[in-house]
Amino acid sequence: MSLINPSARAAQWFLRSGIQEPAGGVARYYREDLQRNSAVSTEITGYALCTFLFAHACTGERDYLCRAQAAARFLANAVGRDRVLPFEIGSCDGDFSYFFDCGIVVRSLVAAWHVLREPGLLETATALGHAMAADFSASDGGYNPILMLPEKQPLAYDSLRWSRTPGCYQLKAALAWRELFEATGDARFDALYEGALETALRGYGSFLPGHAEPAMVVDRLHAFLYFLEGLLPRAAEKRCAAALCHGIQTVAGYVAETATEFERSDVYAQLLRIRVYADWAGAVPLHVPAARREADTLGTFQIASADPRTEGGFYFGRQGAQWRPHVNPVSAAFAMQALALWDRHQNGREPVDARLLI
Repeated sequence: MSLINPSARAAQWFLRSGIQEPAGGVARYYREDLQRNSAVSTEITGYALCTFLFAHACTGERDYLCRAQAAARFLANAVGRDRVLPFEIGSCDGDFSYFFDCGIVVRSLVAAWHVLREPGLLETATALGHAMAADFSASDGGYNPILMLPEKQPLAYDSLRWSRTPGCYQLKAALAWRELFEATGDARFDALYEGALETALRGYGSFLPGHAEPAMVVDRLHAFLYFLEGLLPRAAEKRCAAALCHGIQTVAGYVAETATEFERSDVYAQLLRIRVYADWAGAVPLHVPAARREADTLGTFQIASADPRTEGGFYFGRQGAQWRPHVNPVSAAFAMQALALWDRHQNGREPVDARLLI
């Protein structure tokens, strides 16, 4: 596996931009207009950890492995003995913990354990996986999206904000349980994933559009694509294949409808990735012209600059011709993987293990 030039530039951005701090944590984004990073985020550090592992698998360069190790140790320390994962480090938002973020961090720690073989990583991931099931459990059998710390009390839901409401997107976080089952053999984790899968399949049809404003619909497309990614372990099964097919068509329709209002690079990247993986799984044949358009559009979000803080990174979004000033690690990571996987598919090379996806 190798990285094509846009993907290689994005991977290098993670090394050179300063988005990762010396202690291993990764900032939520770089503000180009203010020339500074935002606070360090545990969720984004988890995404970056998997990005470093993916880049190392592609290139063999040890720098990526060293950065992955720093990120993994940072996250293990952030979880701590009380099995609580704060949202951000060094900001008032550290008073909250997100179910979704816990899943992303568990997945990244399990992936790091497979490569680094540091036993403490799997132990921390396992403890946090159990805490996800216990602490976020809701009375209706689902999972509260946000807890207030230190009491671990659920934050009130907000139906207009998907991140503050339970929904099908939580299936992406539930992949953590599936991957813990594969790493530990503990059948309780597999049962937790299967339960989340059933809930998501019952409820995903009402998630879109979910809002009257086009920009907020685009925001929900990003979350809905998380749901589609969460289906991948069961992609060959009839119900999941049908959900993937319907979901890809639905997202593509909304992307076309809202493009003149607002576009997000991560939505294009996620849509391209799920097209490739659904085809590899034999669930949904790849629509090549659509995938090519998405890859081409995604490439326009990449930054060419003499400034290492932005060169090779990806803008989060644009409204008409106006770029949002956020140079976003998640956007860069999604794009890096999407373009590399698209190139791999087009050249007829074998599939990549979906557990490497951020």
